[in-house]
Amino acid sequence: MYTRFCAALSKLSLMIAVVGLIVLIACVQYQVIGRYILNDTPTWAEALALLLVLYITALGVAVGVRDAGHIGMDSIIVLLPEWMRLKLEILIHILVGTFGALMAYNGYKWTTLKWNDQKPMLAIPSGMDYLPLVIAGVLIVLFCIEHVIALLQGKEVVPAWS
Repeated sequence: MYTRFCAALSKLSLMIAVVGLIVLIACVQYQVIGRYILNDTPTWAEALALLLVLYITALGVAVGVRDAGHIGMDSIIVLLPEWMRLKLEILIHILVGTFGALMAYNGYKWTTLKWNDQKPMLAIPSGMDYLPLVIAGVLIVLFCIEHVIALLQGKEVVPAWS
């Protein structure tokens, strides 16, 4: 059940990232058309594009952790005996999960610290710049827990997009 939940969360995150990428492309195109054709640069388009990059990247990183798309030490791990390989893989997921927890914690601190400040071009809180750290951090922790459970059960986490 936990794996299904994580798979659905991963797939949803990936779909949101794809929609964000489409909106990002539209923003950049609108900005170029406004600047070079209409001679009236939309100031909000660049600020929104930069904000979307943060969210797209954060969601992509979290999905990459779940689907084992991140850079690993597979070349070293495959040379180890099976009992040592399992321990090292669990350790790697615990370390990545710890990094995700630190990301979420510090991102939350920055989000709350900057929430009352307004972004000049978008009229939204500046804390929105740091919220992707919280989202990605929480997702990374959830996905690392899933990987550890799967390793202990002798199973493999199947990517949500396959």
